[in-house]
Amino acid sequence: MKKTRSKAYHDTVRQLSDRIVKAQEPIRILDAIKWDDKVEAAFFAGKCQKQPPVDAAYYAGRPLSFDPESKRDEFYEIERDISRTLGHFNPLGKIMKRICREYRLVSTMLEHRGRSDFGRISQELYGTASEVFHAGDPTLGDLGAMMDDTLERLSNSDVIQDEEKSIDAEVAAKQLDERLNAAFGDTQVRVIVDDNIVADAAAGSDYLKIRRDAMFNQRDIDILYVHEGMVHLGTTLNGQRQSICTFLSKGPPSSTITQEGLAILMEIIAFVSYPTRLRKLANRIQAVQLVEQGATFVDIYRFFHDQGFGEKTSYTNATRVFRGSTPTGKPFTKDLSYTKGFIMLYNFLQLAVREGKLESIQMLFCGKTNLEDIKVLTQLAEEGLVQPPTFLPEQMRDMRALSAWMCFSNFLNHLSLDRVESDYSTLL
Repeated sequence: MKKTRSKAYHDTVRQLSDRIVKAQEPIRILDAIKWDDKVEAAFFAGKCQKQPPVDAAYYAGRPLSFDPESKRDEFYEIERDISRTLGHFNPLGKIMKRICREYRLVSTMLEHRGRSDFGRISQELYGTASEVFHAGDPTLGDLGAMMDDTLERLSNSDVIQDEEKSIDAEVAAKQLDERLNAAFGDTQVRVIVDDNIVADAAAGSDYLKIRRDAMFNQRDIDILYVHEGMVHLGTTLNGQRQSICTFLSKGPPSSTITQEGLAILMEIIAFVSYPTRLRKLANRIQAVQLVEQGATFVDIYRFFHDQGFGEKTSYTNATRVFRGSTPTGKPFTKDLSYTKGFIMLYNFLQLAVREGKLESIQMLFCGKTNLEDIKVLTQLAEEGLVQPPTFLPEQMRDMRALSAWMCFSNFLNHLSLDRVESDYSTLL
């Protein structure tokens, strides 16, 4: 039976949710931990032999836009009010209280930039390369190595050589602007060419930034359309349409694993990903694992360079692992989110199809969701507290093809790949 809630209850949830959204506004993790151009210049001036000049004093010279202690107190007050008004066992209250605790932890992590606690808290938020999905399974680091081994063999095939990157940022931005605005209809988004981002592209609240000096091929643009556009931008826009659970418009670190995993999953389902792209993700896992084992920034720079990346890209890839930390410190482990999230979501899709609960799959897109909250969010949608997603990738609008694919996938996962390899050895 569908539950009904009073307007007073809806108003209370909305007020608490709005307070979370307001409180998190000055917390910008990536902005707080990125290294400036002077660090890069110093590294290359040292012929890539010396560790970049980054320590705790470096971060102290780049103060945060908020006071960590005051911010922790603010989230504590919100969490306390959630318990006072919704009770200790309210499912929605539990989600919001977890978000508050998470932002308190983020405040502490950023307060400890350049110190050992930064890396420890990063592992608590995003995970480590040594963790497993189930007892006895290979670690995430093992998965990265296995992927890299397979992709290394694929890289020798003439059939799947990468296309030349001959499309500049202006042309890519124009194409993406046309495609995304067609997909989002009356909700207009902007695609902006920008000089100040590290990645090739980054999604915001209603915009997508493209790095001015980046070059692309058509497959790269297709990936950006799916990954940054239909997933990251799409889930933000869906979250902004929430009239009660407004916290779904913002993504705490726990949602990062789900959101990045969802983006990679959609790249695969949409058939726009390619081996070099996956190898980059595998290399990121390997880099985190190496740093957890004691590798320095120079070691990781050389690791990426040995993988065939140029000097600039090798530097950029290495900084992803050390931002917020020091060149000899513990890693920032966010880059594990992509593959870790993909595995978790793939398993979830298999289970949802097997159980016949396809509505739960689409609810992944209702905002900046966390996989562990999907059951509650699906129930809240039935109660009218959460709005189902308006914007969905094409492959998620119709569950027929996806469910058919996952039905076969469920069966194929029970086959022994070693036995298949033996039986089919004469065919390859």
